[in-house]
Amino acid sequence: EFAFALLLNISRKVEKANNRLRQEDDFDITALRGFDLKGKTLGVIGTGKIGKNVVKIANGFGMKVIAYDLYPDLVFAKENNFEYKNLAEVVSESDIITLHTPYNKENHHLINKKNISLMKKGVYLINTARGALIDTEALLWGLKEGIIAGAGLDVLEDERNLKEEIKILSSGGADILKDYKTLLEDHILIDLPNVVVTPHIAFYSKEAEEEI
Repeated sequence: EFAFALLLNISRKVEKANNRLRQEDDFDITALRGFDLKGKTLGVIGTGKIGKNVVKIANGFGMKVIAYDLYPDLVFAKENNFEYKNLAEVVSESDIITLHTPYNKENHHLINKKNISLMKKGVYLINTARGALIDTEALLWGLKEGIIAGAGLDVLEDERNLKEEIKILSSGGADILKDYKTLLEDHILIDLPNVVVTPHIAFYSKEAEEEI
């Protein structure tokens, strides 16, 4: 559900519209035109329990789904009207790509400059899995080049260090601020207008916490 919360925020410019009203009392809808999910191709990378639920939700939106998984569930694919393809095909054919794989050393930087180069111009990328699945430098390159039109990220590659830096900044003086300013600037993703970043809260619902 949270993956779709990020996607809908991006596709319908919810945060931008809210900020415009809150900060400027501006009801002008210029630059707020979004796009429908219906008919778009969603590439689901990883079809474990979470990925399977993403497929079901995507079907509810009338999206075309393609997926990549090391261990494809062909029975589930048939029941839910989607096709498994290899990673290169999924990243090159999708309008939106969403990541739902666990992280390990084999899939470190699963999304990198090489396969970003294969993506459709104007693709959107969603990551609620693990930050290190995406090469941050390559993602920034893809955004700069206009290959990736936007991203919704609940995880960042270096989020643990970023959290520590913010703690130090909030408790320190000017000298500490000077020392850590450059490190914080490395995380320019947070400040990009076409990127929505949340602080690793996709898991954090009342029901999920009770189950945990």
